[in-house]
Amino acid sequence: MKLPILYEDNHLLVVDKPAGWIVQGASPSDTSMLTEAGHYLREKHQKPGNVYIGVVSRLDRVVTGVLPLARTSKAAARLSEQFRLRSVEKLYWAVVTGQPRERHERLRHWLVRDEHRAKTFCYDQETSQSAEGVLSYRVIQAWERFKLLEIQLETGRKHQIRAQLEAIGCSVVGDRKYGSPIHWDDSIALHCRELALDHPTLKTRFRWKAAIPKAWKKLNMPVIDSPIQEDLG
Repeated sequence: MKLPILYEDNHLLVVDKPAGWIVQGASPSDTSMLTEAGHYLREKHQKPGNVYIGVVSRLDRVVTGVLPLARTSKAAARLSEQFRLRSVEKLYWAVVTGQPRERHERLRHWLVRDEHRAKTFCYDQETSQSAEGVLSYRVIQAWERFKLLEIQLETGRKHQIRAQLEAIGCSVVGDRKYGSPIHWDDSIALHCRELALDHPTLKTRFRWKAAIPKAWKKLNMPVIDSPIQEDLG
């Protein structure tokens, strides 16, 4: 598969991550964003050796959508600082089963990561080794069996969206690990729809939007649109 590029310059590479691709740390048999981005840049710019690519954010293997990569160490440091300060805007779309309690709601849980089971668990009160997880969602489309949620992340924990939605009885379609009874190929119906951040060297804020994955067509999504980039000034 050709690497889906949303934006590229000397400091930044923004991609639309496909399902099934891991961001980093893949085995030789896996397809990783880091490896594919390296191949793409070496071929395009005819560089014989290694090229620098900094991972500043991650999406799970089964999740699709906007993913920024740094092309210089300076860009990586500045982008990482934005994520640390929570100034990066991340908007996700998720198709879920179940019935959300409200049309719009802010969820706050205490999350505990079990690395042995590769799963995150939610608690209503702070516990030992827990980290706060906060997100807001709103229902933007409803079908007989499914709801489409737009999700704004306030914190960025491992499997946060997947775990918090399971905690309110609204598992992401295809997410068998977090309670979905539905099989969904090599992905789940969770998509990083939009991402906005300050360019690491330009004094400009950009926003990128990733098109809805083709696999979602079978859910009769109202709009299957094209990716966009906005210069927010």
